[in-house]
Amino acid sequence: MNRDDIVCNCMGVTAGEIMDAIESGAKTVEDIQESTGAGTVCGGCISDIEQLLKAAK
Repeated sequence: MNRDDIVCNCMGVTAGEIMDAIESGAKTVEDIQESTGAGTVCGGCISDIEQLLKAAK
């Protein structure tokens, strides 16, 4: 996934913003939701957030 790809259409959150949150210590979907807002509206991007979390391990 490219850093500029929009992961969360509802909140306009990019993969790069999620990657930055992970680098800053986010370890769960809930951490990502709290720090970026991604996944808090319709939930359609939760699987993409989970993939980014797995890729960062």
